[in-house]
Amino acid sequence: MNALATSKQKTEQAGQSRSIGFFDRHWKRIVIGLALLWLTLFFLLPFLIVLKISFANPIIARPPYTPLIGEDGRLQATLENFSFILSDGLYAYTYLNSLKLAAISTVLCLLVGYPMAYGITRTQGSTRLILLFFVVLPFWTSFLLRVYAWMGLLGNHGLINGFLLRLGLINAPIQMLYTDFAVYVGIVYSYLPFIILPLYASIERLGDTLNEAAADLGAGPFRTFMDITLPMTAPGILAGSLLVFIPAMGEYVIPALLGGPDSLMIGRVLYDEFFFNRDWPVASAVAILLLLILIIPIVWFQYINGKHQEEGA
Repeated sequence: MNALATSKQKTEQAGQSRSIGFFDRHWKRIVIGLALLWLTLFFLLPFLIVLKISFANPIIARPPYTPLIGEDGRLQATLENFSFILSDGLYAYTYLNSLKLAAISTVLCLLVGYPMAYGITRTQGSTRLILLFFVVLPFWTSFLLRVYAWMGLLGNHGLINGFLLRLGLINAPIQMLYTDFAVYVGIVYSYLPFIILPLYASIERLGDTLNEAAADLGAGPFRTFMDITLPMTAPGILAGSLLVFIPAMGEYVIPALLGGPDSLMIGRVLYDEFFFNRDWPVASAVAILLLLILIIPIVWFQYINGKHQEEGA
């Protein structure tokens, strides 16, 4: 009996070692495969569907576009949707206005977020945890409710105008709501944590050794920051800026609720084309062009990040 039990135990241990050995040898492929499966299901396939629709013609039917392959088996793809977008000045204005609003909002987030991230890294113990908690606390509230709250704050009869009128600083309400200013406020408030957290991680990883060495060599705080801290945290700046710029570029809720008629962004055009005009092929072409525009900064970030890693190595 003892020999049988020992043999069974050895068999189980051998099976476990084989399974562990298989995972040890192929864990990288498994992790990469799961990531590729996720991207294929939730990015590549939807992208291919939208790309297919962008080459179709709009019709009054369900779905409201023609199939790429006709009943006679011929290809019915067309480039008229893209040529229409490129020739219409409204779409050019919308893309440029979206680029402007997203770029300025990203710069504002960087100007506000960098000092906050730098200050958090200079705190110790529980104070740092509390500050990080307040950074992520807005995520516990609905995004839509937070935007509605700014409508109450920025309106002509809102809290900010009421406070200024009571202090006697203004004689009439300031038009803040339904302007580009309100859009900037909404985007900066909503996306500020996305730039603070990468900056915090980048600054915290830097440590104090280089700053202390620069101080020992006679460099002042400003010179130390410009020559050491700022260049060394460039990857965090680029990552945080992309995390703000990319979603802000296609933002719909904030310009729709806080912006005016001139605050036209590509997300709003997409919504109108899909749900009001029912022109799915044009809307799909707009989305494809938007994706191509957003790929450019992503590729640029990858190039800069790879170059930075090569220099560090």
